[in-house]
Amino acid sequence: MPKMKTHRGTAKRVKMTASGRLKRHKANHSHILTKKSKKRKRRLRAADFVAKADAKVMKRLLPYGL
Repeated sequence: MPKMKTHRGTAKRVKMTASGRLKRHKANHSHILTKKSKKRKRRLRAADFVAKADAKVMKRLLPYGL
């Protein structure tokens, strides 16, 4: 059976932790920042985990756990 291909778009956006959870960055922190509060921008800087409902699909897109 041939090797499975990694979905490159997902690989660039998501990283797998040592425990197998998927880490991602939050959206809405790239532009139009003047109207957003300091508190909101600070919270958007922090990384987040992929929801359990989406994690199964994401793991299929990353067969070798990048």
